Amino acid sequence: MAELPEAGVAGPLAVHVEGFQRELSGLGFSPRTARDHGYVLAQLSRWVAAEGISLDQLTEPVLARYVQARRRKGYRRWRSRRSLRLLVGYLRRAGAIPLTGLEQDDPLGMLLDAYRRYLVTERCLAPSTVRARMDVARRFLGPRVTSSGLDLESLAARDVTGFLLTQARLRTAGTVKAMTSPLRCLLRFLFVAGLVPRDLSGAVLAAASPRLASLPRAAGSATVAALLASCDRGRPAGRRDFAILTLQARLGLRAGEVAALRLDDIDWRAGTVVIRGKGRRIDQLPLPPDAGEALASYLRHGRPASGCRAVFLRACAPGGPMSGHCVAMVSRSASRRAGLPVVGAHRLRHYAATEMLRRGASLRQVAEVLRHHSEDTTAIYAKVDRAALGLVVHPWPGAQR
Repeated sequence: MAELPEAGVAGPLAVHVEGFQRELSGLGFSPRTARDHGYVLAQLSRWVAAEGISLDQLTEPVLARYVQARRRKGYRRWRSRRSLRLLVGYLRRAGAIPLTGLEQDDPLGMLLDAYRRYLVTERCLAPSTVRARMDVARRFLGPRVTSSGLDLESLAARDVTGFLLTQARLRTAGTVKAMTSPLRCLLRFLFVAGLVPRDLSGAVLAAASPRLASLPRAAGSATVAALLASCDRGRPAGRRDFAILTLQARLGLRAGEVAALRLDDIDWRAGTVVIRGKGRRIDQLPLPPDAGEALASYLRHGRPASGCRAVFLRACAPGGPMSGHCVAMVSRSASRRAGLPVVGAHRLRHYAATEMLRRGASLRQVAEVLRHHSEDTTAIYAKVDRAALGLVVHPWPGAQR
C-alpha cells in the first residue's frame, strides 16, 4: 500500500501517520483511498500548527472551525465533518485528542448526548430509530439555545404546537406525522430528567391519518423477479444481494433484521432461522428452501473470510457487518440495475405478506411471520384481494342515478 511519508507531514499529527496508515490498511482500504485520508491528516496537522492549537484542544467546535476554514478557502473536496470521521475516530482511540467533543459550554450537545444514552440504554431503540429521534430533537431544541445557555424553563405547550405548525408549512403531511412520536419521546425525557416542570407530550397533536385508508404498496411478482435477476450471482456481492432480497421477499424481514442475522442463528438441520426484531424481540421462523439455498451459496462462495459472526458483510472497505442502512440500499440498487422505480425494503415485506395471503394463509399466520405485536397491524392486508372484496362491497345508495 502506498504510504504517506511522515517527513511530508508538518505539525503535531506527523507522529500518527504510520499508525493511521496501518489502520486503513487493516480495514481493507485501497491505496488510493488511503492516500486521500493521509492527505486529510496532513491538511489538519498543518492547520492545527498554524493556529497554535494543542491536540487536547481539538474538540468538535474546533473541528467545525477547520471545516469552515477549508470552505472559505474554496476547497471543493474534504471540506465536511464527515470527511474527518475516520481520522478523528483513530486519533480518539489513540488518545491523541479528547475522547468526546462535548464541551461544558455546549449545553445543547451535552443534553443531546444524555438523550442519546437514554434512547439506547433505557428505550433499547435501533440505531436508525435513534438517529431519527435525535434529528427531531436537534430541530426542536436548536432554536432554544441562547447566549446564556439552553432555555427550557419557559418551554410551554404553545412552543410545541408552534414547532409542529412551522414544520407543517415546510414539509409533507407524512413527514410531519413521522415527527410526532419522536417529539413526544423527547418531551417525556425532558420531564423525567427534571429539565422542564411539566410533561408537555400531551401538547403534541396527532396528525390526521384515517386508519386503513390505503392499500399496502406491495411489489408485484414480476418486479421481485426482476430485482432478483439483476443480481450478478457470479460475483460475491451479487450472491450476497440475491440472498438478502430472497430473505426479504420470502420472510418479510426488515432491513435491520437482515443486518442483525448471525451465523449461529441458522439451524441448517432443523431448517429454521432466529430473527432479532424490533424491541429486542426474538423469534424462530422456518427457513424456506429457496432462501436457504441462496444463503448457502453466499456463505460458501461469496462471503469474505472473516472472524465476524454477522451473516452479511460489507463488500468494500471498511470491512465488517452490514448496517441496516446498507441492507436497505440493496433493493434500491437492484431497482436501478433492473430499470425499475425505486423498490424499498418495506415493499418487499408487503410482498411477502400478500403472497402468503394469496396462497391461503390466514391473517393470524401472516401476523406470526411478520412478527406483528398486534393483529390489528396485520388488518391492512385484509384488503389486498380486491376481487374478493368486490363480492362483498355493495353499491353506494343512489350511485346509479
